[in-house]
Amino acid sequence: MYEKIKKISLSKLHALLDFYIIHYKLITFICTVIFLGIIVVLSRSSADEIRKIVIDDFNNQQLILARHSASQITNTINTLKREISLLAFSPAIQYLESVQLFRRMGITFSSNRENGLLEIRLISNIKKQNYIVRFDGTKTEYSSKSDIELLKELNDEDKKDRIFLTDISFKRFYGQEKMVMNIYTPVWQVSVDDAHPVATNRYAGVLVFVIDVNEVISNVVKNIKSGKTGYSWVIDNKGIFLYHPEPEFIGKNAFEARQKKKPTISFAKINQIQQEMILKGQEGTSSYISGWHRDEKDKIIEKLIAYAPIFLTGNELDSESIHWSIAVVAPVSEIDGTIKGIQNRQIIIQAIVIIVTVTAGWLIVGILLRWSSTIKKEVEEKTRELTRSEYQWRSLIEHATDLIYTMSAEGIILSMNNYGFKFLDKSFSEVIGKSIFELFPKDVASSHMKFIREVIETGKPNQAVYQLNENDLERWVNVSFSGLLDEFGNVYKVLAIGRDITMRINMEKQMSHTEKLASVGTLSAGIAHEINNPLAIILGFTDILLEKFPDGSEEKQILKTIQKHGLNAKKIVENLLGFARYTEHVEKDVDINQNIQSVLDVISNNLAINKITLSTDFNKELPTIQGDPGELQQVFFNIISNAIAAMKKGGKLSVSTRLSEDKKFIEVLISDTGEGIPKEYRSKIFDPFFTTKAVGEGTGLGLSISYGIISKHKGEIAFETKTKSESNITGTTFIVRLPIIQ
Repeated sequence: MYEKIKKISLSKLHALLDFYIIHYKLITFICTVIFLGIIVVLSRSSADEIRKIVIDDFNNQQLILARHSASQITNTINTLKREISLLAFSPAIQYLESVQLFRRMGITFSSNRENGLLEIRLISNIKKQNYIVRFDGTKTEYSSKSDIELLKELNDEDKKDRIFLTDISFKRFYGQEKMVMNIYTPVWQVSVDDAHPVATNRYAGVLVFVIDVNEVISNVVKNIKSGKTGYSWVIDNKGIFLYHPEPEFIGKNAFEARQKKKPTISFAKINQIQQEMILKGQEGTSSYISGWHRDEKDKIIEKLIAYAPIFLTGNELDSESIHWSIAVVAPVSEIDGTIKGIQNRQIIIQAIVIIVTVTAGWLIVGILLRWSSTIKKEVEEKTRELTRSEYQWRSLIEHATDLIYTMSAEGIILSMNNYGFKFLDKSFSEVIGKSIFELFPKDVASSHMKFIREVIETGKPNQAVYQLNENDLERWVNVSFSGLLDEFGNVYKVLAIGRDITMRINMEKQMSHTEKLASVGTLSAGIAHEINNPLAIILGFTDILLEKFPDGSEEKQILKTIQKHGLNAKKIVENLLGFARYTEHVEKDVDINQNIQSVLDVISNNLAINKITLSTDFNKELPTIQGDPGELQQVFFNIISNAIAAMKKGGKLSVSTRLSEDKKFIEVLISDTGEGIPKEYRSKIFDPFFTTKAVGEGTGLGLSISYGIISKHKGEIAFETKTKSESNITGTTFIVRLPIIQ
């Protein structure tokens, strides 16, 4: 039985072998076709997946560009809103102070001209006279009946402190066709100053900023380039193109402009994207069909698009919000051609590998190596292309003059641009991976965490202004917070964009200080004049009465006391008049070393009495300067007198002169070894009537007068000081810089 079964099995095996020998070509062909089919299907599936990944990545990069550009435009509009609010709060604007009105409007115009500001108009409800500061620098008064309706519209308590935006319109503006938008706000008399100590709360008028929309937008988007040929366009929430590489599209309805240019193509997809997403203030990515791209005309082109909203008022949850949208587009052919090339070459190579494997197995290793090498080169080339594309948007961020960084939900810094490292004066290792509590002051870091939580929980962008103090240097930063979404639409980290606004804040402080000095000067002159007359009568009658009583009498002692305090009051009045009165400024050649030495000769006895040693270091090669010798001596006398008063237990007074590093100024340094100026007094020492001396010892006008004299000489006066809490070596150094007139 066993032998029989064995014979049957061998016969069947031989039959199978014979069948294979006879039909091996057919079997090999079928197996090859099946194998090739499997390879082709897998290859197609892999290529499609790669294509999808590359397209999504490319579109996400475009979305980052769109978001960043939208944020920049939003920041520009928000800056203009803040500026119009600050200007409307100025007493000069509210009370139509003719001396200061044009000056304040001009300063605001100059600092915002690069933000697209064309004109500032003040429509008065009191004098029925309007004022205008134009883009060409002219400042005039004008009268227009067209502004009456605007005055009536905003004469409403409910609209106080609100800012309004008009629709965009095309106007002939100073000989040029411009796309303009008005930002306007009502002006109420709610501020106070010395001339108006009590606010009237009257409706004063309307303040209008006329904005060049094209300049605001084109400053940001004109240089955006996605890939090799991609570009960007901007539309408003009514579907009107505000910016487009095709000039004839600007100002036209987007739905109508495309169809008019290419009526044979259906723009249903892009119209749907605009209608359902872009015009509703949404952001996202997609693709659509177009009939042109730059120089390519009469051709069906598939384009990739990423879009982000630019909210001028409100947000995506506010149906009444005014918003624009920016879109970044590029043809899919920029990446599709590369992907298809890889796919086709991959199929050919795989077919060759299969054929060679069937016909000559010994060559398979070499073919596989060649195939692997080809794939590797293709991947490297694609990687280089992706790297170049990434470099473009990374370069945009790295070359930005804003502080740009991302944070995790726990407040850990994940990335930061080069400007950020320079701003914080820290290296990569000192920032990346560190907590915000290690980089910022506690209050700033706590505020950061609050906004991080709000952005992650709500997805809504926000912004705040922070004060950063480092090495006694005060800096102000305006930071905008927004969320970055993952593939599921959840905020997984927070993007922060900070702008250094220190210069603007300091300018506002300087303007306030200048106005205060002017007001105090006017007040001082009036007070001094009114006091001087009765004071002269008191001193005159006191002299007469002194002659009527004998020496040693009680009456004469009382009269001498009256005379002493009257003379003291007279000295204070003279100081007031000296502060307020304009004196003739005499220009002469001044040897600054000799000028200072004259003051030291006068005050040398006072130094010896107060046990103060004097050290001088005069640069003998200093050139002469142009100035008033008497006024300069008054400055040096005031500073040295203050230094003596600061060294009550004796000390050292150092006076030196030198040339500045740029050879344009002479610098005078006057140093004492006193206790230094406390932090709370440092911002006030140049204010009129501010003094730390006891009553009767000082009027608080010395440094104020000195500041005015040095300013009149087009110079600068500053100081450096250290107290016990700041350094073991205390004292103050005043630095006077006077220009060398060639």
